[in-house]
Amino acid sequence: MRKLTHQSARLFALWLAAAALVVVADQTSKLAVLAHFQLGERLPLTGFFNLVLVYNPGSAFSLLADAGGWQKWFFTALALVISVWILHALWQQPEQKLQSAALTLIMGGAIGNVIDRLAYGAVVDFLDVYIAHWHWPAFNIADSGICVGAALLLWATWRNEHSEQEANK
Repeated sequence: MRKLTHQSARLFALWLAAAALVVVADQTSKLAVLAHFQLGERLPLTGFFNLVLVYNPGSAFSLLADAGGWQKWFFTALALVISVWILHALWQQPEQKLQSAALTLIMGGAIGNVIDRLAYGAVVDFLDVYIAHWHWPAFNIADSGICVGAALLLWATWRNEHSEQEANK
């Protein structure tokens, strides 16, 4: 295992703190919604955005929501394995700021949703974005962290590959 310099150890700790902030923001928002909404209750805020309490026992877009219960443990284990891999990646290269920020968002979101699966048996979703009668599947702050993190990770990968191609010219 790589021994971190003082600066790298500080960066690693900052990435962990950022992931913890994602988890805290996610769980705090979910607790607020759970305290004030009944299942299915909807509060329109704009012409394209509602708050609504729903439970998602599946993954993104409710994939495998009706799978019979095994998916809870599958997605919990998957999120934990990915989080351990992310911890290892952050330990190895905490100086890679864009990649580390992306991984931090993904890990924070994954852990936020794991907490829901263990506490409620499903993920608590409450953000409802729509256009006319077409509604995007409800989501939460953890899901947002995962999506933004994945987009940043793709961008970081593209930048690294583009930089390498330019250096090899």
